[in-house]
Amino acid sequence: MPHLGLVTVVVRDYDEAIAFYRDVVGFELLEDTRIDEEKRWVVVAPPGARETAVLLARAVTGGQEARVGDQTGGRVGWFLNTDAFDRDYERMRAAGVVFEEAPRQEAYGTVAVFRDLYGNRWDLIQLDRPVGTGR
Repeated sequence: MPHLGLVTVVVRDYDEAIAFYRDVVGFELLEDTRIDEEKRWVVVAPPGARETAVLLARAVTGGQEARVGDQTGGRVGWFLNTDAFDRDYERMRAAGVVFEEAPRQEAYGTVAVFRDLYGNRWDLIQLDRPVGTGR
């Protein structure tokens, strides 16, 4: 069955992005392979993730550089699911993650929006029901 393998986050610098996603957000560095003098294949994911991971792709053109930090036009573009919201929220805050708001309860679960080191918006979310059930 097909599944979503990687999503791309365009970054300014590989090493600063690795440090943020690994040391601050708590992701694991799955791969960091040099392709040539300028390009690397850098993949991070939440611990234990089985299908989807994040490809950190360094911006190389002016158009790509203009998108760093605003890849989704100001909307939340990524949803980091957790099974222990309070634990992960407090750990991330203590590590320096900037949350835009206090956690809030919605019909679908507990959520708070945070920004990555470039300004991209993410949800930290603990769902009360499986995605796509409509209940």
